[in-house]
Amino acid sequence: MTTEHRHGQPLGINGLGRIGKLCVWHHAARGHFPGLVVNIGRPVGRDLDAVCGVIQNDSTYGNMDRFLFGVAATPSVRIIDLERNLLEVAGMPVRILQEARNPADINWRKEGVRIVVDTTGAFDDPSVPETAAKGSLRGHLVAGAEKVIYSAAFKVKGAGAPEDCITLINGINHTAFDPSRHHLISAASCTTTALAHMVKPLLESMQAANVMTASMSTVHAVTNSQTVLDAVPGSGAKDLRRTRSALNSMVLTSTNAARALEEVIPEIREIGFMADSVRIPIPTESLIILNVTFQTRLDAHGDSLINRKALNRIFQSAAGGAQAGLLVYSNVQNVPRDVMGMRAAVVIEGTETHTRTGFVEIDLGSLPGISESALAALSQPVVRVPVTHAKVFGWYDNEYGSYTNMLGDLTVHVADSLP
Repeated sequence: MTTEHRHGQPLGINGLGRIGKLCVWHHAARGHFPGLVVNIGRPVGRDLDAVCGVIQNDSTYGNMDRFLFGVAATPSVRIIDLERNLLEVAGMPVRILQEARNPADINWRKEGVRIVVDTTGAFDDPSVPETAAKGSLRGHLVAGAEKVIYSAAFKVKGAGAPEDCITLINGINHTAFDPSRHHLISAASCTTTALAHMVKPLLESMQAANVMTASMSTVHAVTNSQTVLDAVPGSGAKDLRRTRSALNSMVLTSTNAARALEEVIPEIREIGFMADSVRIPIPTESLIILNVTFQTRLDAHGDSLINRKALNRIFQSAAGGAQAGLLVYSNVQNVPRDVMGMRAAVVIEGTETHTRTGFVEIDLGSLPGISESALAALSQPVVRVPVTHAKVFGWYDNEYGSYTNMLGDLTVHVADSLP
């Protein structure tokens, strides 16, 4: 990352949780904005030194400066103006706000902030009005922000997402951003980001585009939505496993990755994609197991044209071409720590790509829209269709390496698109 300082206005960040803090790291190192304004919305510890400690140190990635700049780096987080709650982080001014939790009450206008990245996870329905008692994403717009980027998928409870909303993933559909129309932007989730970059090269390949059905499971690191030790579920809780100890449990749970994927790659709607998640007790790095069934053709020897080598060539081509710097192809045997912090939306584990080809017998009489006269003209109403089932594995650092970096790139794209 290089220091650029292209914009005169600071970037706003709402929340200093896992993604909020790592956004501070990313943008302090990148230097695209001249400063950051971080809203925490409440006191932290005994004084501002506690905030410095939160930013400087991390139990997953270690010391910020060593992680970003190397082992010889010295601590760079310090207070430069106590009265204004002003810090310096890696040479960048970072102002800390601690008064307001409701987005409508955060005075972004006074701070000169045009773009806010909301990392709280608390405002996932963009149709909620800015007057809602518990706050809403739209409150940021009332408070002076022009664009809001939400670091999770939208969950619209009404009839549909408002017209000023859009879901964008860097490297997939980020060019669809229209600054004249879109004011609330979902950056989807870490899993959807990685999944989209796995699916994109397949759908764009003539050889592998004929997908019959697909599904995925993510073996996912723990998140703060789980409890460290067993706890009593809250009233109305549906996912009781998330209150079991994250230290000791494999937790079967849901993910909205399939639905969010449809927002950024609409062709997926025709496939009937399914997704699920298994949480495991590690702090970061996750794995997508993508299962795809293709209608395939056979060569002169009766072998499928879609096989392990063909699929790996598709991913290798994407890694060196259209998705360079976003998709990484690997021929080594990785474990989670090997991809921690790696700047990539997804790392394809090419050594584990597998395919198996078989036949599906289809009774044409059971298909809708075929007339009896057409069936009578057929010598054989049952056809055998060759299909290939494939399994592809993709690693992603669900916190910094994959998601925060892709979120940072999307934020810069939005900023550069504003007049």
